[in-house]
Amino acid sequence: MIIGIPKEVKVGEYRVSAVPAAVEVLVSDGHEVIVETGAGAGVDISDADYVEVGAKIARSPEEVFGAADVIVKVKEPVSQEYPLIREGQVIFTFFHFAASEELTRAMVERGAVCIAFETIEEPDGSLPVLTPMSEVAGRMAIQEGAKYLERPMEGRGVLLGGVPGVAPANVVIIGGGVAGSNAARTAAGMGANVVILDIDLDRLRYLAEVMPANVTTLMSNNYTIRSALREADLLVGAVLRHGARTPVLVSREMLKLMKPRAVIVDVAVDQGGVFETTRPTTHADPVFVEEGIVHYCVANMPGAVARTSTYALANVTWPYLQQLAKKGWKQALRDNPALRKGLNIAYGKVVIPAVAELFGYEAVSVENVLS
Repeated sequence: MIIGIPKEVKVGEYRVSAVPAAVEVLVSDGHEVIVETGAGAGVDISDADYVEVGAKIARSPEEVFGAADVIVKVKEPVSQEYPLIREGQVIFTFFHFAASEELTRAMVERGAVCIAFETIEEPDGSLPVLTPMSEVAGRMAIQEGAKYLERPMEGRGVLLGGVPGVAPANVVIIGGGVAGSNAARTAAGMGANVVILDIDLDRLRYLAEVMPANVTTLMSNNYTIRSALREADLLVGAVLRHGARTPVLVSREMLKLMKPRAVIVDVAVDQGGVFETTRPTTHADPVFVEEGIVHYCVANMPGAVARTSTYALANVTWPYLQQLAKKGWKQALRDNPALRKGLNIAYGKVVIPAVAELFGYEAVSVENVLS
């Protein structure tokens, strides 16, 4: 099988979808791997590094897409890549379809087989490919939030951990999953007062046991969110709804309860965002001010720490890619229930019910597609 690794073209994206160690395994299995020149430059992986483990270097994305049976990316295809995708070609990447009607319709029209990293789900409910990126994004949310709380960055001029005689910042995190818990642990480690809100009482019990003493857990509802907003210096949205759009939990009116120049970081922007005022930003232009609140809504946060993110992602993706290459996508999905959950669109058919409903398609079962 021929596997293509194109250079990422999304604005501010420095990651690459495969590292030399993974390429070496695929080549040793008898597959051909084509890497677009410069694909690894953002993480200091040279073309020569790929050639050394048996990859071939392509001079253009057209060459990669034109030859490959499976395209492996980090981020979803962008408009300039749509025409390069052919019917039946497997695209293995983060898609987040619920956040983009344009992308959804493009993949349906191209007849692509879209296997999404973010919906691969193990029998225990874990999301193995999404998890490391959520870990990165959760920790980065605090790192970036702390920076934009600085007064030259339009923030309140508050040091997250305070100093003796001056109170630390109040950090509020909506969502106690992987991203939220990593954000909480990072903020607590920096000395902030932290509140995590979630609707899962069992999860809150677990977090209460494992988090340090400066982290408080609260059941999430409109009342407790409003109360927490009044105290927050930094507000993090870290809610995930599997395969669907993130619910809007903080309205524009609710933002008016916050302190002037407080900061919000919407980790969920890839799936539409937790805040009504969310709109995607880039690493080059990461923030905007709305209702007097500084918004950081970068849609590919882990791309800023590309080297860490690339290797963390490669650790979990290449075993699935190995199965796709060895067995073909249909047999690999039949044999692996977790990978089967990753199928979102195939040959113009939408598999994910929430996405189908959102954009007016009829949902088709995975079994129907595989048959």
